[in-house]
Amino acid sequence: MKEPAWRQEGEEPDYRFSLANERTFLAWVRTALALLAGGVVLEQFSSQLGPHVVVVILAVALGVLSAVLSVLAYVRWRANEIAMRNARRLPTSVALPLLSAVVLTVAAVIAVLFVVH
Repeated sequence: MKEPAWRQEGEEPDYRFSLANERTFLAWVRTALALLAGGVVLEQFSSQLGPHVVVVILAVALGVLSAVLSVLAYVRWRANEIAMRNARRLPTSVALPLLSAVVLTVAAVIAVLFVVH
């Protein structure tokens, strides 16, 4: 695999910071997988919740969030690596507020469905 051009920029960061950045990336990927699993479980085992179309929408929302989070994890990892190489501040990310908002919304709708049922 060809090395990306940005790896030639700046100075090689301390390997401990690169490894920490990689562990953070993997944590985001695990979170994305957990969201995907939650969406599958919700759709497959929610026979007591209804209306079913709302449950399907929630499951799809979790699946979409999982995909978006996977992409954002890579973008964030890459941006952090570039910042470390160039001795700049680490960039902010839209991932945290996006994840919080979607999970809050899904949890609130599920809670309402439990109460209404």
